[in-house]
Amino acid sequence: MPLINVRQRKRELRAKYRRIRQSMPPQLKSSLDSRLTEQILQLDEYKSCQTLFAFVSGEIECDTSAVIDDALKNGKRVAVPKCGEVSGEMDFYYINSRSDLSRGKFGILEPVPEKCERAEDYSSGLCLVPGLCFDYQGYRIGFGKGYYDRFLQSFGGTTAGICYYKCTQNTLPKGVYDRPVDILVTERFVNRNPVKE
Repeated sequence: MPLINVRQRKRELRAKYRRIRQSMPPQLKSSLDSRLTEQILQLDEYKSCQTLFAFVSGEIECDTSAVIDDALKNGKRVAVPKCGEVSGEMDFYYINSRSDLSRGKFGILEPVPEKCERAEDYSSGLCLVPGLCFDYQGYRIGFGKGYYDRFLQSFGGTTAGICYYKCTQNTLPKGVYDRPVDILVTERFVNRNPVKE
């Protein structure tokens, strides 16, 4: 059996799924985002969580704005990430509204630390995890910066990867530090049967 260069294969898949997302017509993306939002809001883990750790979506990511708004409206604590300038790590900050955000690293909206309280407790809650693609076991390929790979090592709550069905496949190459999410959510299905190692 040939030896697979995991890093090279991930680069190829990252480029493939980035192209798929960038070529998606806006009307189709909006429709898929609406269906994805409904899937997330119907999760028992979402309904019961007191704290939602949510990424603020970028241009080609699954839109999380409606989920964030719903969580805030329903009295959940909402924490969103701010990427470290040097360390390659990220911290989450609680927001009271999306007006607590400003453009940060990589042009993504991030919490303004002066206006927000930093989260200290990562032992519970639901964390929405971004990815360019996921496989059916819950493994992901992100944008290649490693922020979520490091964060998920110490997160004690439930993790939900959200992804368009077109950006999923049966299996992905895995590195030793890769961890699967607990739930994979697409606009077509919710998969609660990942491999846990």
